[in-house]
Amino acid sequence: MAKLIVSELNVRGRRVLVRVDFNVPMEEKDGQMVVTDTTRIKETLPTLDLLIEKGAKLILASHLGRPKGKRETSMSLRPVAAKLADMLCRPVAFADDCIGEKVEQTLQALQPGDVLLLENVRFYAEEEANDPGFSEKLANLADVYVNDAFGSAHRAHASTEGVARVIARRGGACAAGLLMERELRFLGDELEHPARPFAVILGGAKVSDKINVIDRLLEKADSILIGGAMAYTFRLAQGLKVGKSLVEPDKTEVAKSALSKAGARGVKILLPVDDIIATPTDTGKVNKKGKPVLEMQNRRANASLNLPDDGAGVDIGPATVAAYSEVIRSAKTILWNGPMGIFEDPRFAEGTIAVARAVAEATKKSGAKSIIGGGDSVKALNAAGLGDQVTFMSTGGGASLEFLEGKLLPGVAALSDR
Repeated sequence: MAKLIVSELNVRGRRVLVRVDFNVPMEEKDGQMVVTDTTRIKETLPTLDLLIEKGAKLILASHLGRPKGKRETSMSLRPVAAKLADMLCRPVAFADDCIGEKVEQTLQALQPGDVLLLENVRFYAEEEANDPGFSEKLANLADVYVNDAFGSAHRAHASTEGVARVIARRGGACAAGLLMERELRFLGDELEHPARPFAVILGGAKVSDKINVIDRLLEKADSILIGGAMAYTFRLAQGLKVGKSLVEPDKTEVAKSALSKAGARGVKILLPVDDIIATPTDTGKVNKKGKPVLEMQNRRANASLNLPDDGAGVDIGPATVAAYSEVIRSAKTILWNGPMGIFEDPRFAEGTIAVARAVAEATKKSGAKSIIGGGDSVKALNAAGLGDQVTFMSTGGGASLEFLEGKLLPGVAALSDR
């Protein structure tokens, strides 16, 4: 995708508004909120280091959580500023707001190479509404705009889309950060003409979440390996018994259509041939949404394509692991999005971990290009200690899926063309 890249900018002495994704996990310790996972901060450091080296005056904007247009102390970015300063090994100033006179006064003191982090942009409801007036106020802070927040690029918000439009209209450059450039390259350009065989691994709960990705990838993939609860909607479409598994009965025709398209295109869709199942048992409790909390009991293997009436599929079985691993190890390009089961529970994580190992092995031993499409797949790889053994891990969840579907993301579309 031919978008302007931050490395091509001349920013010495200029104010650069950088949209980063500092929506990091936090928890309260000794009365203070602290960052518990710095991955998203770490991923954007190359862009920040480059801009500092180029002599830019950095103004960083981000959201954190869902404060719904109100100030929430627990969602302030102040602790992030302190953590960022540690990671950059230089001072990071913090503004208690993201627009207004006080912020503009703070900017007057910025020198080339200085870094200022603004307060959570979602403290204003105008951010998610992509309000033109709010976009103008953000744009007034800077001469140049850089978006390095791929995980938010699918949202047409003021800080991801509106401000870029304003700066572009007045002749300012709007560029992709280094992380954004890598996301676009690996999820876009690298998958446009993949080295073959090209294996796609799709998991997760719902066929409806992934059907557009499946349709898109049927044009390119040699094989698509299905796992997670979505596999049971495919089984239901084949007339098989799924017990108490999570399924979408209204999506069976969609599943049949995908299988038909795959057959017509010569693409292999592999479905689980065995499972790990458990019996859902009502605990008598309800969750925050008022729904019953179920406990999975009596974990056992199921070698039949049909599930018993009291069984729910919670992971792929050993025969499926072996079949999937064989396909993965022979692939030259691998795209993985979604776990094979309820991997958060160690009892049901073996299939997902085995797939992670196969992907890492194909990358290391066979030189395969492995691209991990964000979300739970990244969590699974990191949990297995294999995060550094794949080619690329996306920082986007919903953004990755929408991009893989072929959608033009608002935050990308607003950037300047080369």
